Amino acid sequence: MPTGSSSTQNRFLHNHCYYAMNGAIPETIAFDIYGTLINTHGLIDMLQPHVGDNALAFSQLWRQKQLEYSFRRGLMKQYRDFGVCTAQALEYTSISFGTPLTKQETETLLSAYRALPIFEDVPAGLENAQKAGFRLYAFSNGKTDDIAQLLDHAKISRFFIDIISVDEVQSFKPDPIVYHHFLDKSTAKANNAWMVSANPFDVIGAVAAGMKSVWVQRSPDLPMDPWEIVPTATIHSLCDLASAIHNRQ
Repeated sequence: MPTGSSSTQNRFLHNHCYYAMNGAIPETIAFDIYGTLINTHGLIDMLQPHVGDNALAFSQLWRQKQLEYSFRRGLMKQYRDFGVCTAQALEYTSISFGTPLTKQETETLLSAYRALPIFEDVPAGLENAQKAGFRLYAFSNGKTDDIAQLLDHAKISRFFIDIISVDEVQSFKPDPIVYHHFLDKSTAKANNAWMVSANPFDVIGAVAAGMKSVWVQRSPDLPMDPWEIVPTATIHSLCDLASAIHNRQ
């Protein structure tokens, strides 16, 4: 069970009981958090006093380096948790933009990162998926406590059976070990488990590990990586998720 607040734990326990009593169908959904449910560019207003009109570019580089550091640490087997990757990426970005941050400014931004906003389609999409009988899990590079805080802040904890974090196996997506860990902990079979993500590397990683996947392409300007591995389904809003999965069962 997650190690967040007692109220969060109670909600996850309620969801465990809900699915046990209602005999949920076998489809299990792993929802990516950062970039899929949570908008990682939700701090633009806070960045503007530091970099002005470069706030979006700053945010994009911060996210790019965050993921790069997780990829590199996964390959090098030099694990540090996602919070460390985020903090180190912020430091790199501030130096790159010539705007070094004070310790207090850094702490303020990192604290705000644990309260990022959700995308508009998230509540309705999760509600539709839950009503369809799917087993919903939060599956993230982030630590369990950080994810619990994000879900609580967004008021969407109630939709999930549990939080499953890569921190438990000390690697990062798209390492196959993290997807196998998800399957083990959720007791799901790969052919009935779906990775739902807006991140192409996550979609491809899950399929390579034997799962099905749904790519959330919110913008038509964002291409899928031109690999031989493709998503099982593509949607443009989470509101279309339940029907997309039903159509491919």
